[in-house]
Amino acid sequence: MTARREAGADALEKTLGHRFTHPDLLCRALTHASATGNPGAAGQSNETLEFVGDRVLGLVVAELLFHRYANEDEGALASRHATLVSGKALARVARDIDLANYVILAPGEDDSGGRSNPALLANACEALIAALYLDGGLAAATDFIHRHWTALMEAQAEPPKDPKTALQEWTQAHSMGLPVYREVERTGPPHAPVFEITARVGRLAPATGRGASKRVAEQDAAAALLQRLKRRRKKSA
Repeated sequence: MTARREAGADALEKTLGHRFTHPDLLCRALTHASATGNPGAAGQSNETLEFVGDRVLGLVVAELLFHRYANEDEGALASRHATLVSGKALARVARDIDLANYVILAPGEDDSGGRSNPALLANACEALIAALYLDGGLAAATDFIHRHWTALMEAQAEPPKDPKTALQEWTQAHSMGLPVYREVERTGPPHAPVFEITARVGRLAPATGRGASKRVAEQDAAAALLQRLKRRRKKSA
């Protein structure tokens, strides 16, 4: 790290409430692939840390939900879980802790608005959770997640409907038939694939979704299509 980045890391550690024994983990968690000079250098950027952070977040949030909503069925818990571990939730936490100020980007990525990119911030937040876990164990990661996800969890008065369910209910209610999903592309390295999937209803133009798994990409496509259908309906009313 440069002196400037060390100072930034020190400020971030205060926000996190954790002093890193291995500061290189924190530096790596903050390093976007563009800043390595080699997008394929996964060992130098935060890409593989995202993989670990995703699993740690999922486990801790699952335990939070198990204790908070002990009387809800598995479907309701799964719906809450999907919302809380989504890119949207991660990006919100990233904004809450001003993570954009600490992310290390290549100049071109920075100039093109990378610091305000929700997906980039969500990925960095996942990597940060992994760094906390690898440096301080599950307790360090759990403390961070509890502090920033409990409020998000309690804001969900009712289990949210996942986009695929909401889209199917909407299309059936309007006699449009069932949505059809199709994988059109898979990119990225094997450890961090990106799926591109389309959602289509009848003869209408499909909507496209992307994500680190088919499920996430389908949900993204379903949300985009549902939003488009609602706008279309509103205009024709």
